[in-house]
Amino acid sequence: MINLSNICVDFKEKNKPTVQAVKDVSLSVEKGEIFGVIGYSGAGKSTLVRVINLLQRPTAGSIHINGTDLAALKPKELREARKKIGMIFQGFNLMHARTVFDNVAYPLRKSKLSKKEKQEKVRNLLKLVGLEDKENVYPSQLSGGQKQRVAIARSLANDPEILLCDEATSALDPTTTTSILNLLKKVNKELGITIVIITHEMEVIKQICHRVAVMEQGQVVELGNVVQIFSRPQTQLTKDFVYDSGQLQEALNSIVNHPTFAQKQDDYSLIRLSYVGHQTSEPILSRIYSHFQVDTNILFGNIEVLNDTPVGNLIISLEGPEASRKKALDYIRKQQVHVETLHSNHHHILRTISQGA
Repeated sequence: MINLSNICVDFKEKNKPTVQAVKDVSLSVEKGEIFGVIGYSGAGKSTLVRVINLLQRPTAGSIHINGTDLAALKPKELREARKKIGMIFQGFNLMHARTVFDNVAYPLRKSKLSKKEKQEKVRNLLKLVGLEDKENVYPSQLSGGQKQRVAIARSLANDPEILLCDEATSALDPTTTTSILNLLKKVNKELGITIVIITHEMEVIKQICHRVAVMEQGQVVELGNVVQIFSRPQTQLTKDFVYDSGQLQEALNSIVNHPTFAQKQDDYSLIRLSYVGHQTSEPILSRIYSHFQVDTNILFGNIEVLNDTPVGNLIISLEGPEASRKKALDYIRKQQVHVETLHSNHHHILRTISQGA
């Protein structure tokens, strides 16, 4: 549905070096998908999402929506195309002098619908977002979460096929964030709207997205489905996001800084195991001692359900002769469990640990 090919965005200012905000990014988003783009501030993710509806024209590359090249459209045609691409922002962008009803009705001011049809549509949208009792209230009388619900209702007024969400939950507390994400999932499921979410919070990606692109310095450094990204992150940046979101980083810091860890001898390894689906119920660790005479101690563990798939993480210690530990890890890998050695024989501790310590 959305196809971005070799997108580059350069910002040029007089007497200043050119800033490459987006560098040769290509990605596609399927119809009905909830697609996430994550990165730290300055990664280029917000610039990239504004390219999708040509609020930001790229320096190079092409944008196709349902096969239509947006850059080839005439101004009037582009305005019509943009009506099918809704957008919500971190700051809500509501008109404070207008009521909730009038904010939602605003995009319909040039619609061919009758006055009665417009009123019915606005009230249906307010019901969808759970604000049917707030139509005569002004934005200043609403909470942050309610303001974002109004913004979502307004973005749906022209029956968009795509909804772009630029840090739409960043100003909200965790409980309100979850309620807004649940609403977006409802919009996606009931209306079939394709959603692109820009965020710097992996928790948002976990709760709602089907696939995710990780951006750093204007480039997509990793792309995959959410289960794949969380169970087997490839780049250090993605590992940082995953570790922070799943409390792994905090657990690692506690383990590494504990006196017991410092006293371990050369027969000790610290390991992270990541497993998916049915593997979460397999008694793999209980077999390690009987098969290889290696002592196993679980130091941290959690299981999360992502896209209806259980994804588990364990931090374990293995104690025993190096050859036996190697055989034990080979056995674990054969069970289709991802193995990451965090520390072994007092050699290198992964950057993930040392950064958080």
